[in-house]
Amino acid sequence: MDERILKWLYDIKLCIEEIDSFFQKEEKDFFKYRNNLMLKRAVERNLEIIGEAINRIITRDNSFTEKISNAKAIIGLRNQVIHAYDNISDENIWSILTNHLPKLKGEVDALIKENEK
Repeated sequence: MDERILKWLYDIKLCIEEIDSFFQKEEKDFFKYRNNLMLKRAVERNLEIIGEAINRIITRDNSFTEKISNAKAIIGLRNQVIHAYDNISDENIWSILTNHLPKLKGEVDALIKENEK
């Protein structure tokens, strides 16, 4: 695997781990999330980085669109967070955190592990 792609996969992994760390001491609670501006901005920033890393990966090797579920949608979220920040839905971000991020974590871990072989 290309070293840059591997680096970007590790960036994604670190961002997911950082998001997970925000909820280590407490269970995930949407209402606490919605009312904590600093937490929301930290999560959004990590999602931006994830989207940018995936964009760089598929620009370098388009086959990763098949290896990373919803790659285009993740990039689209990044663009929305950056360019349409005033239309960000807390519910949408929360759904991504609870439903989609765990799957992405598994896929990225598998891709990194595959490279170690």
